[in-house]
Amino acid sequence: MGKWLSDKWYTSNWNHVAEVTKEFNFQDKIKLHDVTLRDGEQQTGLMLNVDQKLRLAEKMAEVGIQRIEAGMPAVSPQDAKAIEEIVKRDFGPEIFGFARCMVEDIKRAADCGVKGIVVEIPSNEQMIKEAYGWTLEKAIDLSIKATQAAKEAGLYTVFFPIDMSRANIDWVLNLVEKVATDGHMDALGIVDTLGGLAPHTIPYLVRRVKERIKKPVELHFHDDFGLASANSIMGLAAGADVVHTTISAAGERAGNASYEDIAMALLTMYGVDLGLNYSQIYPLSKLFRSMVDFPVRKNRGIVGDDIFRIESGIVSGWFQNTKDTNPLLVSPYLPELIGHNPTEIVLGKHSGAPSIDYCLEKRNVELSREDKDSLLSKVKQKAYQNNGLLTEQDFDELLKEYQ
Repeated sequence: MGKWLSDKWYTSNWNHVAEVTKEFNFQDKIKLHDVTLRDGEQQTGLMLNVDQKLRLAEKMAEVGIQRIEAGMPAVSPQDAKAIEEIVKRDFGPEIFGFARCMVEDIKRAADCGVKGIVVEIPSNEQMIKEAYGWTLEKAIDLSIKATQAAKEAGLYTVFFPIDMSRANIDWVLNLVEKVATDGHMDALGIVDTLGGLAPHTIPYLVRRVKERIKKPVELHFHDDFGLASANSIMGLAAGADVVHTTISAAGERAGNASYEDIAMALLTMYGVDLGLNYSQIYPLSKLFRSMVDFPVRKNRGIVGDDIFRIESGIVSGWFQNTKDTNPLLVSPYLPELIGHNPTEIVLGKHSGAPSIDYCLEKRNVELSREDKDSLLSKVKQKAYQNNGLLTEQDFDELLKEYQ
């Protein structure tokens, strides 16, 4: 077996040819920094109460997520209380807060007992001048004062330049160097606030930052073009140390990078194990979705509810032939790896003879080939009537005609 093949997954060996892997620079201990309780909650209309945040933090700890950004104390007293309670419960992950580049925000976070702080500042010159109405000097001055306050409070400080990906690279790196020298910075976030980075840009950007800034690099990418998770993987392969993620890509506008996508891709395609309890991935997504109005398309990779349900007659035949010997011929990973529901065959317009065989075998019923063909025809007719799948009861009603 190779990195692409185990008893629980089967991807492509092409992922590991020397020409592909020669420039990989994965760090030994990559950390997931989950921002669901802060940036995820900034998704329009999404709100979590204190108890829900506690339950999610506990479940994230069960998954093995290394860091939790528990919120921004300045938002509301309830947010501050949630952070304080998460810190008190000491579930295991490092707990961070989020702050604007304001000394008062830093003090509020420190009072909550967090270990670290993510300190934001606009870094795109246009945004500083037009959206904030600041001078560039004010942005620099606020950054220095706030990060100094974080250092004095004993907080691990991640400097977070908003809209960095659309800034002039020399200007933003000069800003960061100034903050690192005159203020304080333990790590730097590469922040793609509006999701405008292309995947092949990421290695270049990580290299440029690491050449100038001798600090750990963290990635914070948004999903406006559906590329946040892919971009994050590219950044980790280029040597970034930490990746900011959310549960099932929740977040501002189009959301953030999905920790599920990143963790599973790293494990099964790159041979990089983040040390997670992977069997809790799907249950965490389900828990989150049970709390808020956050529909996920049913066929979404990893967390979609229907990804292990087979309607196609052809694929039903594959599953019937391999389920006891090599089920990975039908799926790139087994459902139990991520705690998903077992693979099942369902009946609909696209069902075939193997689908009928499967359903009859479940019921320990034998029919002639002629009756099976007739039953299949009625299944398809019923699917048209339902405008979708048949229920178990639908099939049992049809089967009565043949018994």
